Amino acid sequence: MKAFHADRQPLALPPGHRFPATKYRRLRTLVEGWPELDVREAEPVGDELLALAHDAGYVRAIAGNGLSAAEQRAIGFPWSEAMVERARCSVGATLAAARAALVEGVAANLAGGTHHASAGRGSGYCVFNDVAVAALAVQADARREDGNETTAPRVVVIDLDVHQGDGTAAIFADDASVFTLSLHGEKNFPFRKATSDLDVGLADGCGDAEYLAALDAALATAWREHATRPFGLAFYLAGADPHEGDRLGRLKLSASGLLERDTRVFAALRKRRIPVALAMAGGYGHDIDVTVAIQAATLRAGIDSWQGWKNAGP
Repeated sequence: MKAFHADRQPLALPPGHRFPATKYRRLRTLVEGWPELDVREAEPVGDELLALAHDAGYVRAIAGNGLSAAEQRAIGFPWSEAMVERARCSVGATLAAARAALVEGVAANLAGGTHHASAGRGSGYCVFNDVAVAALAVQADARREDGNETTAPRVVVIDLDVHQGDGTAAIFADDASVFTLSLHGEKNFPFRKATSDLDVGLADGCGDAEYLAALDAALATAWREHATRPFGLAFYLAGADPHEGDRLGRLKLSASGLLERDTRVFAALRKRRIPVALAMAGGYGHDIDVTVAIQAATLRAGIDSWQGWKNAGP
């Protein structure tokens, strides 16, 4: 299975910064020796692709250090050339995963899921919205290849990060070709929510049984939508931050509960033959090794699903 990474551009963060920048390289180091995994470095995307989902002025401001101090605080990172390159490569990793998934069933970005970035601003450690750019890019690929608007795949975004995917919801608010589903902590960031096609807010302290029941109900709604107008591609944001040991999550899922979540999502997509691009999204554990282990287990579940696609044939 193909997995793409964008961790060679170090973020220049001040001491004590709570963003776990090292987790991406730790995850890649852990999994790049797995025989089933083809780990590749992602290429950065240019302004033209970013402008599919973002305002051109915002893209220029990011590229040229034109953000105000308040805009940088909203993102949570100080501006640097490395930050810009990393953000471009992270989008490139999700786009490469989406294109690979359309051919092979499942592929992954070893980071990604920057779902708080909206068209004209970044937020919550998210500079560009990788899933939004990738969704619109693969739709453009299909139109360019076939010359027919109706051949562009309809997309479903299954966002299971603990924080609502407000940027993704805002970008696709008026776009019926993308169905956005977000299962998140109701009282967690962002405190002013956007409106997804399907939002499921969970109470603080939600555990495995309640979470999985809510997931099953949300997916059932998505599959009814699929029956009406089929999805041709999924993006799965598999955040590790619903875990009980997460510093920012406020939910109480166990590692086994998160793995069951992943297994259910991959199985449901494979059953319906919907290709999926996986993004790791958030994870802010008190013990970063626990976060990395959870995300490695998610990746293993993705590999298992990819093997199921391969064994099933065309």
